[in-house]
Amino acid sequence: MRVFLLNIYLFTSLFSFASAQDSTSVISLSEYLGYVKSFHPIVKQANLIINESEAKLMKARGAFDPKIEVDYDRKKFKNTEYYDKLNASFKIPTWYGIELKANFEENDGLYLNPEATIPEDGLYSAGVSVSLAQGFLTNKRMTILKQSKLYVKQAKTDKQLLTNNILYEATITYFNWLRTYKEKKVYESFLENAQIRFNGIKKNYEVGEMSAIDTLEARITLSDRKLNLEKYRIKYIKATLELSNYLWLDNNTPVEIKDHITPDTNTFIIIDETLNTSALNIENLNLETHPKLQSLDYKFQSLTLEKRLQLNNLLPTVDLQYNFLSQTPEVTQSFSTSAYKSGLNISFPLFLRKERADLKLAKLKLQDTEFEIKATKVTLKNKIYAINRELESFNIQSTFTASIVNDYKTMLNAEERKLFLGESSLFLVNSRESKLIDAKLKAIELENNYLNTKANLFNVLSPTIE
Repeated sequence: MRVFLLNIYLFTSLFSFASAQDSTSVISLSEYLGYVKSFHPIVKQANLIINESEAKLMKARGAFDPKIEVDYDRKKFKNTEYYDKLNASFKIPTWYGIELKANFEENDGLYLNPEATIPEDGLYSAGVSVSLAQGFLTNKRMTILKQSKLYVKQAKTDKQLLTNNILYEATITYFNWLRTYKEKKVYESFLENAQIRFNGIKKNYEVGEMSAIDTLEARITLSDRKLNLEKYRIKYIKATLELSNYLWLDNNTPVEIKDHITPDTNTFIIIDETLNTSALNIENLNLETHPKLQSLDYKFQSLTLEKRLQLNNLLPTVDLQYNFLSQTPEVTQSFSTSAYKSGLNISFPLFLRKERADLKLAKLKLQDTEFEIKATKVTLKNKIYAINRELESFNIQSTFTASIVNDYKTMLNAEERKLFLGESSLFLVNSRESKLIDAKLKAIELENNYLNTKANLFNVLSPTIE
C-alpha cells in the first residue's frame, strides 16, 4: 500500500500539467527514500544476492535427493547373444555418512562372467553403505548444506548493507539539493529587497532628494544580487538533476524532478525519525546486532565448518557395504544373513600433505576473519563515538550561528531606519546586508554539515528504515 501511494504521489507530482505547475509540491526525505528503496536498480540488484544464496541452498539440498540409476549392457554378434545385463538401483543419501540402497539385477547370455550368474527371474538386494571414519560425522555434502544456510543469512545482512549504502548516497544528494534550494531562496529574498531599494532610491533621485551616485550604488548592488542568484540557480538545477538519478518508477523508468517540486525545509526537525538514528547510547551500544558484524560472524561460522571438514579429511577412508540378497523380495523373511554381498574399502595417504595443507589454509582463513571481526568492532565504535562528538559540537555551533544571524538582522534593520531618517548611507546598509547574507549562508552550510553527519551516522549504524 505504501509503495502504491508513493507511486501515485510521484506520478501526480512529477508529471502534472501546466495548470498544476503554478503551485509547488514538497517531496519529503522519507518519501524520497521510500522510492529509492523500492525502485532503484542498485537496490533491486542487492535483492539478487538473496536469490543467488537461495539457489545455492537448493543446489546443496540436491546432494540429499534420492537417486535412481539404471545400467544396461547388451552384446550380440553373429546371432549369438554374448550377454544381456540389467542393473537398476535406488539410493537414498542420509545426513551422516550412511547411504541406503535397493537394487535389482538381471543377467543373461552365453558368455557371462561366472560371478554375474544369477537366478532366471533376477536378484534383488537391499543394504547400506557406511563411511566408518572419514565422512561419517561430517562430510562434504553436509558441510556445503550447512554453509549454504549460513550464506542465506549472510546474504540478507549484505543486502541490508548494500541497500543502506545507496540510501546513504541518496540522502547526501537530497541534503545537497536542500542546501542549494535554501541558498537560492536567500538570494531571491535579498534580490527582492535590492529591487525595492533601487526603485525607491531612483524615485528619490528623480525628485532631487538623493544623488546620482546613490542610484549607481543601488544598481550595482541589484546587479550583484542578480548575478549571485543566477549562480545559485544553476547550482540548484545541477543538484536537482543529480537527485533525479535516484528516482525511478516501478517499471525501471527514470524520473526527472520538475521545477515545481521542492525539498522539505523542515528536514532538520525530522531527520532522526526518518533515518532511525535517534536512539544512540554510546555506553550501552550493542554492536553485535550490526549487519557488518553479523555478516562477518556468518562467514566465521562457515569457515569453522570448513575447518572441521578438513580436519575430518585427516582420517582414513573406511567404507563398508552390506547388502541382503533375495529372489522373492515380496517376502520380507527372504532377506537373511545367509545370503548377502558385502565389501570393505580402506585407503589412507601416507604423508597427508594435501590434507594437512588444506587444514592449515582453513585455519589461516578462520584466523584472518577473526582479526577482521575485532578490527571492525573497534572501527565501528570509534566512528560512532567521533560522529556523536561531532553532533554535539554542531548543536553548540548552531546556537552561536543563530545568534549571529539575529544580531546581523537587527543591525540591518537599525541601519535601514537610520537611512530613512537620513542618518546613514546606502553603503552601510549594503555592507550590513552582505554580512547578513554571509551569516545566513554559513548557517545553511552548518545545517547541511549537521545533516550530512546524521547521514554518516546512519551509514555507520546501518539501521533498518521503513
